[in-house]
Amino acid sequence: MSARRDDRARGQALVEFSLGIVIFLVLIMGVIDFAMAVYKYNGVSQAAREIARVASVHQGSVTFGVSAEINAVVATQRNLIPGLGTPTLACTDVNGAAVALTSSGRCPTTAFVNVSVASQYRSATPLLALVGTWDMKGSSSAQIQQ
Repeated sequence: MSARRDDRARGQALVEFSLGIVIFLVLIMGVIDFAMAVYKYNGVSQAAREIARVASVHQGSVTFGVSAEINAVVATQRNLIPGLGTPTLACTDVNGAAVALTSSGRCPTTAFVNVSVASQYRSATPLLALVGTWDMKGSSSAQIQQ
């Protein structure tokens, strides 16, 4: 009779463990997935800051926002953040209103360069993937340095 109770106890423990481990693994996968989303969000924000920093110094010799330095930074950020979209650059004043470019196609020295960039995140966890993709957007501005 004692051997029969031990078999039941082991079977009960196996069923409890299998139910518990499924819940535990789903929670761990959700936490990891959320951490990856936060990483991507921070990466998109950092990419906008880096591009704005470089664009404030290297605006482009012919066209505003087109320079070898800006292209290099965008390529580096795309290596760090897969799926990073094309950044948009704008020349604005301190209030965010558009400023006309100078005759040489550059921002005035009193203006700011605003950069916006976006990327999408798709969850790796099947349950969170049902929500769809999340749009991660970042923007930054830097005063023109000349």
